[in-house]
Amino acid sequence: MSVAFLQTLVLITFPIGVLTSSDKIPIGAIFEQGTDEVQTAFKFAMLNYNQNVTARKFELQAYVDVINTADAFKLSRLICNQFQRGVFSMLGAVSPDSFDTLHSYSNTFQMPFVTPWFPEKVLAPSSGFLDYAISMRPEYHQAIIDTVRYYGWHKIIYLYDSNDGLLRLQQIYQGLIPGNESFQVSTVRRISNVTEALVFLRGLEEQSRWEHKYVVLDCSADMAKEIVVSHVRDIALGKRTYHYLLSGLVMDDRWESEVIEYGAINITGFRIVDVSRKHVKDFLEGWKKLDPVTSQGAGRESISAQAALMYDAVFVLIEAFNKLLRKKPDVFRNNLRRGQIFNNGSKGLDCNASGGWVSPWEHGDKISRFLRKVELEGLTGEIRFSEDGRRQNYTLHVVEMTVNSAMVKVAEWSDETGFTSVAAKYVRLKPSAHIEKNRTYIVTTILEEPYIMLRIPEPGEILSGNDRFEGYCKDLADLITKRLGINYEIRIVKDGSYGAENPEVKGGWDGMVGELVRQEADIAIAPMTITSERERVIDFSKPFMSLGISIMIKKPVKQKPGVFSFLNPLSKEIWVCVIFSYIGVSIVLFTVSRFSPYEWRLLHLTGEHRDPSGQHGHHGSMANDFSMLNSLWFSLGAFMQQGCDISPRSISGRIVGSVWWFFTLILISSYTANLAAFLTVERMVAPINSPEDLASQTEVQYGTLLHGSTWEFFKKSQITLYSKMWEYMNSRKHVFVKTYDEGIRRVRMSKGKYALLIESPKNDYTNEREPCDTMKVGRNLDAKGFGVATPLGSPLRDAVNLAVLHLKENGELTKLMNKWWYDRTECKHDKQDAARNELSLSNVAGIFYILIGGLLIALAVALIEFCYKSHTEAIRAKIPLSDAMKAKARLTIGVGRDIDNGRYYTPANQIGGSNEQEQAHSNTHTQV
Repeated sequence: MSVAFLQTLVLITFPIGVLTSSDKIPIGAIFEQGTDEVQTAFKFAMLNYNQNVTARKFELQAYVDVINTADAFKLSRLICNQFQRGVFSMLGAVSPDSFDTLHSYSNTFQMPFVTPWFPEKVLAPSSGFLDYAISMRPEYHQAIIDTVRYYGWHKIIYLYDSNDGLLRLQQIYQGLIPGNESFQVSTVRRISNVTEALVFLRGLEEQSRWEHKYVVLDCSADMAKEIVVSHVRDIALGKRTYHYLLSGLVMDDRWESEVIEYGAINITGFRIVDVSRKHVKDFLEGWKKLDPVTSQGAGRESISAQAALMYDAVFVLIEAFNKLLRKKPDVFRNNLRRGQIFNNGSKGLDCNASGGWVSPWEHGDKISRFLRKVELEGLTGEIRFSEDGRRQNYTLHVVEMTVNSAMVKVAEWSDETGFTSVAAKYVRLKPSAHIEKNRTYIVTTILEEPYIMLRIPEPGEILSGNDRFEGYCKDLADLITKRLGINYEIRIVKDGSYGAENPEVKGGWDGMVGELVRQEADIAIAPMTITSERERVIDFSKPFMSLGISIMIKKPVKQKPGVFSFLNPLSKEIWVCVIFSYIGVSIVLFTVSRFSPYEWRLLHLTGEHRDPSGQHGHHGSMANDFSMLNSLWFSLGAFMQQGCDISPRSISGRIVGSVWWFFTLILISSYTANLAAFLTVERMVAPINSPEDLASQTEVQYGTLLHGSTWEFFKKSQITLYSKMWEYMNSRKHVFVKTYDEGIRRVRMSKGKYALLIESPKNDYTNEREPCDTMKVGRNLDAKGFGVATPLGSPLRDAVNLAVLHLKENGELTKLMNKWWYDRTECKHDKQDAARNELSLSNVAGIFYILIGGLLIALAVALIEFCYKSHTEAIRAKIPLSDAMKAKARLTIGVGRDIDNGRYYTPANQIGGSNEQEQAHSNTHTQV
């Protein structure tokens, strides 16, 4: 296989007046082809130094070779040619294959070699030997580890394209403490081009689409830019779930602000050039004045890290020469003779010495040791080396990419202090900064009442342009564009859909989302739900309307009052309790009346009656008004609030009557107050009142808009209730509808056998339109919002967002809601509906407690009265208390005559033969 070889000898001298010819020091430089900016930085450093006649002590003379070969033999001949020219030191930036050969020659002939970076791992020489190669780039693998820990990533994906990236991966593994790893490297892949990287990322996306992916990308700046742009433009890859950490020092490169894709995905990286320092600002002033045609890579306001390291390498070498000359001013006296370079008395440095002995560069060891003692301020910060030639005491800036490729510093990392976060100074771009005032912006929307509707013209009126439409979104578009100061044109979406992923359509999305992705429209103002899927490919403003999924059903047929509708004000349980209360009160009243002596009255009868001893005399009869039937009659009269011709005289009986009257007062008042609504208002009984009711039955079918946001919600929901509803709907494909109008017609024609799951604003609006036969039931199933959409990175995004917030704060959005929903209602609302609910037992439980308490108190008082009267009778008749209580007990529960202390008693209903005059004055009531 033929190997291309390119050798270019460039003699860079700047013949400016010097004291003597011995003040010209030659150096050699070898660069790999394709390092144009690094070569320009080298030449610019040489120019800046040699032109500073007053400050410099010597002049630099450089021999430059540009190679494109990996042939070790040809490279060896090139290096030997450089040595024979008598160079004092070497500089260069080469590939890993060339670096091994160059590094070997450098150590063998003790030739100092300064390079911007080591392209591969460099092993330290054996003990006692000095490594003559020095790298300007610090080892910052610990900065990568600390940054990953700062973000709290637990798993990372590592992609690299060179041995340099593999070296950093090895260092990352070595930097992790075994057993205490805060993160893991889950996947490692070497990539050779952008296509290979995208194929790998698509594979990750298919495995875990919704999982967050943290990618450490170690490649050149150009490849990193292409990967980011291709990723953002690839519809199959997510954006919000990815975060790139660019581990190479590529953030110092120029990231074009015109490429909006840079700001559309999370990017973090490292910068080594601090552009805020005066030394760097002065350099960039001269750097951007260079002609980019002749000085490739220059002519702009930034410099890559590799070029900056090369620039610093030149001045590190110069400073080493200065230190050596200050200590030994005549150190090179014997080497510079008659314009030629000698080494140990021989001309130049011969690689092919006879006898197999190598003749090293006699000052190589001194120069290398002074290189390690250099301390200066360069483009890449403070430059200082350790004994083994490694950079130390350096600082890296951790930056994040923001909108329009603006970078903001979020932390600093130093090899001495570690990771230190700083307050990020995010700069909010002015919304109107890039908004073109002299163009007409396209607003895409969809015909959907009451958001966008075709306006009906007045007689003789011709409508054109935006005047053809009316609705909530039309008014919203007027308010937003007026605040932004722009013109707009409304266009109805061509395919009549909101937007879903569709591989068959250009851009991968159809509907309004697809038009934004394809840049066919500038803004979408429509009832479009903000979802994570859509947010991946377009930008949404803050919600201009909050909503949720609701249930729409057909209004049930109103029930007319029935024959027994007068029972409706009270629930069945109350009526049952009232009946038992009525019977209980009557029994208690009968009981306390029998036990209480104050309810018994003595009747004096005329005529004679033979007593049990056979003697004649006057005798009387005891009467009690409250027999069982009279007790029931008294309770019924009180309950009906009609009164009765008997009333209790004992305390216990009056307590029973009092609590019963109080009970009936409250119950009858409550019944009367609630009766009017039940007799005048026709009631509606809804078969479904909540999502739980809907999911627990199969008689009423339910569905939603096919492939809409509600459809996606049920499909992806992990909640048991909603998963059950999705299984029901998915097993019956006919329940889905293509448009909301179709679903509403289906609800109205289903006679209550179909429910539509629909966004709450649409539900509320439909319920306010004729024929007013639909209704919303239950709570909202979720919470989401409608937002104004713009393409990714659109300059309108922030301006629209601020406009929506302003309209929400000043109440304009509320006014629009009332205007298009409730002010234009076509339905009459029955305000009495809220007052027709039947009373339950819990509403009147208190009066039952009072009634039961009063009855218990009455029983207790009756018992006390019984005992007290028995005690009084026992004392009067001089008989034992027990006998008196037994006698009264027999009288209380007896139904015939009884004798008490020489007198016999006859119940009132057994009294006969009395004369009419005495009976009229006896005030005795017989049972009826």
